[in-house]
Amino acid sequence: MRIKLVITYDGTAYCGWQRQKNGVSVQEIVEKAVEEVCGSRATVTGSGRTDSGVHAAAQVAHFDAECSIPPERIYLALNTRLPDDVKVVSSEKADDGFHARFSAKKKTYAYDFYFSDVILPLKDRYSLKLDVRPDFSLMRAAADVFCGEHDFAAFCGTGSSVKDTVRTVYSVDIDERQGGFTVKVTGNGFLYNMVRVMAGTILAAGYGEISPEDISSALESGKRSRYFKTLPAKGLTLLKVEYN
Repeated sequence: MRIKLVITYDGTAYCGWQRQKNGVSVQEIVEKAVEEVCGSRATVTGSGRTDSGVHAAAQVAHFDAECSIPPERIYLALNTRLPDDVKVVSSEKADDGFHARFSAKKKTYAYDFYFSDVILPLKDRYSLKLDVRPDFSLMRAAADVFCGEHDFAAFCGTGSSVKDTVRTVYSVDIDERQGGFTVKVTGNGFLYNMVRVMAGTILAAGYGEISPEDISSALESGKRSRYFKTLPAKGLTLLKVEYN
């Protein structure tokens, strides 16, 4: 039986979603909980990797196992075995053809910022502090350039082994709120560190360090500017994964 899970987690203490030799991953502890609940080992496949320190509001995953617990109640049993910073918010029986990664059509990530001259502990775990307010009109002009199908080689973190760097970005929104803002990106998939680099680039545009033309040039040439900074992982959250 194939079970679909929706999982939320604070990624601060983990080396990312996927199993790694150099640290504890979210996948590892979820698989351990599944084994304890269902009585057999199973691979829990996520919709994609989230990097070390990145959070998730709704990571989607699946696993195959025979379990005596009804599918819609498995999440309750798993949560008794999971730590407070990782919880399953729902579980259900999925079609045999469902695949958390390959069936996904869209993913949405959000990078959060807040304005303050001092670190605010209740915000800083999940947002990046800014001392100076950027120009939102400049940021939105830069964000628009990313939309569409492009080769995002210039916006991929070093160390990636992916050969195909073409992705489609459906939308990039700058959502203002009191005391800060969020860069929200929806696409068909993302390269290693891609959203963190995009958010850093949009922020640099907001400070007048680069122009939309600089971004267009980088998308065409694949060459990365020194202003395309990879922002810290703590501000990034996987918001949702869509399958229709």
